[in-house]
Amino acid sequence: MNDFFVIFACGRTIFFAAMYRYFIYTSYNGTRYNGWQRQPNGLSIQQSVEEALSTLLRQTVNIVGAGRTDAGVHAQWMAAHFDLNLPLGDRDHFIRKLNCILPYDIVVERIAQVKGDAHARFDALSRTYRYAITEHKNPFNYEQVYRMSLHGIDFSLMNEACKILFDYTDFTSFSKLHTDTRTNNCHIDYARWEQEGRMWIFSIKADRFLRNMVRAIVGTLLEVGRGKRSLSDFQKVIEGKDRCLAGASVPAKGLMLAEIGYPEELFID
Repeated sequence: MNDFFVIFACGRTIFFAAMYRYFIYTSYNGTRYNGWQRQPNGLSIQQSVEEALSTLLRQTVNIVGAGRTDAGVHAQWMAAHFDLNLPLGDRDHFIRKLNCILPYDIVVERIAQVKGDAHARFDALSRTYRYAITEHKNPFNYEQVYRMSLHGIDFSLMNEACKILFDYTDFTSFSKLHTDTRTNNCHIDYARWEQEGRMWIFSIKADRFLRNMVRAIVGTLLEVGRGKRSLSDFQKVIEGKDRCLAGASVPAKGLMLAEIGYPEELFID
């Protein structure tokens, strides 16, 4: 890509700076923040990253996220895109300087140049979330894991309920009410509980997610695991397309955006 292009108009030569688009990948502890998206009254991840980029580049930089995580939700691999009129030089050096500016609980993991029309949100093929629960107190993961009693919970039964999710696309029953989304359809590719040491992790992968969807699914699955709902009941919740039929949402602290998948052809390097 050239640094500029030229247009002749009305006998004048007009120079336009070429735009370079980059994907920026961050990980963060969302405990202190009002979610990803910039808020008028409250600190957000987006605001913090934009301010750090603008300070380092000495120009206003706006970023567009792959989605938005709610207040208190964490991310291991969140993507966003931004444009510059000049290419970045040594990106590894730039990332190190950027991380020195950012707060302690936000880290830039990677910056990659992409095609000029690549979009962090609309080009995403999949998103993967993880929800962690445990009954053991641990001062080192207190903010990232939901501590609760696991006595009597049947994880095998909950995994049977997870299989039911694959038969449906409309997940209105697990969506936050009164959102501006145009459709509540999602295609779930993977959903399963697995034990990792003293924790149980629920992983779910889909092409998109509704607001509050994962936390509502987890809350309803836990009711199945406790014997408060049968597999048939869980199926009826989905078919009812009514948020009032599902269980209560679990706390945000246990939820983490783990991965976002993109087509390889978007990336220039």
